[in-house]
Amino acid sequence: QVQFVESGGGLVQPGGSLRLSCAASGSIFSLYRMGWYRQAPGSQRELVAGIGYGGITKYLDSVKGRFTISRDNAKNTMYLQMNKLKPEDTAVYYCNMARVDWGPLNDFWGQGTRVTVSS
Repeated sequence: QVQFVESGGGLVQPGGSLRLSCAASGSIFSLYRMGWYRQAPGSQRELVAGIGYGGITKYLDSVKGRFTISRDNAKNTMYLQMNKLKPEDTAVYYCNMARVDWGPLNDFWGQGTRVTVSS
C-alpha cells in the first residue's frame, strides 16, 4: 500500500510563502494523477491543486495565481508552492492520488501538514 508523508507546513503571516512536499512510497507514483487537498476546521476536505500527465494542472479558483503544483517523478515527490498566503488558506494539507474527476483515489491519508496563516 502506498504511503504519503506531507511536510513543510507551519505558521506564516498573511502575504507570506510556504512550500509543501509530499513524499510517496512505491514505484507507481509516476503513473497517477496526484492532488493536494486541504481540510479546514469545520469544513470538508477539498482539492487545492492537482497535476496529471503531461503536466496538466487544476487549481481551486481561490488559489489560482498564488499556488503552483509540481512533481518530481524520479524522487516520488510532489510540491505545492504557496505564495501570497491568506488567513483562509489555514488548514491541514494532504496529498493523495487523484481520480479522473480529481477526487481522492484512496480512502487512506497521511498525517498531513498544518498551515496556519495569521498575524
